[in-house]
Amino acid sequence: MSEYHVPVMLEECIAGLNLKSDGSYVDVTFGAGGHSQSILNNIGVNGHLYGFDQDDDAEANRIDDPRFVFIKANFRYVKKFLRVEGVRKVDGILADLGVSSYQLDFPERGFSYRFDAELDMRMNHGDELTAAIILKEYSKDDLQMLFSRFGEVRNARTLARLIDQEREVADVKTTFQLNEILERVRFGPRAKYFAQVYQALRMEVNQEVQVLEEMLQGGLDVLKPGGRFVVMSYHSIEDRIVKNFFKTGDVNGVLKKDDFGVIDRPFKLINKKVILASVDEVRRNSRAKSAKLRIAEKI
Repeated sequence: MSEYHVPVMLEECIAGLNLKSDGSYVDVTFGAGGHSQSILNNIGVNGHLYGFDQDDDAEANRIDDPRFVFIKANFRYVKKFLRVEGVRKVDGILADLGVSSYQLDFPERGFSYRFDAELDMRMNHGDELTAAIILKEYSKDDLQMLFSRFGEVRNARTLARLIDQEREVADVKTTFQLNEILERVRFGPRAKYFAQVYQALRMEVNQEVQVLEEMLQGGLDVLKPGGRFVVMSYHSIEDRIVKNFFKTGDVNGVLKKDDFGVIDRPFKLINKKVILASVDEVRRNSRAKSAKLRIAEKI
């Protein structure tokens, strides 16, 4: 597990689920199984856990336990695939969003600017869209919008214009080719700028915003009243969506009212302020620095 991914805020996540011995739970981001194994360690023989992951490498980490079912699927389909398993309602859902340490450190996945590799970035190898295809086929305006929205790149227009010029000469196919372009226009610290651009491309390749929104709605539908939703995100875009959804039941934060004008709130917030990793944990695991944990209970 340590070679694949070190779970962030493990104790806080497990405590947030408020586990019951005979409860049914879902880990929609199974990964290396760190969070899942801890859930299994804290429920009884009559408890159940369903782990979702679309990554082939994650499937190799499936846990040999009669209480555990691995579902190789994108978590946007959490409601659909739970029904395939005969499950209508669960007591808790855990989501640890973003890219795993393993994916970042495995060069050929193309997630990191630190290695020379094909610009892939697919979490599911069965998908067709890659980062290289985006850089080749998206219009200059679409690239600008992508970098601005998903990467919050401050000079998105300048970057999009340069990429548009460079691909007239040759396609941008590798990470180091992209890095050479970024060096010419980077705004601010190199590591931060590169990370923002790579994040934007990764989010577009994997449709991370749309997928997250669908997972949250599906999760709300399958949670029992009193069930817990525990979501950990790593950048402001995802955290804003989760925050809005937990507060209002709408990803855009729009309050819903019934015919009598009464506000319909689907959740009770367990933590009104976002939970951050401790200083000690950040020192041990740098990935924890940007983690934001939110917990809500279905009313």
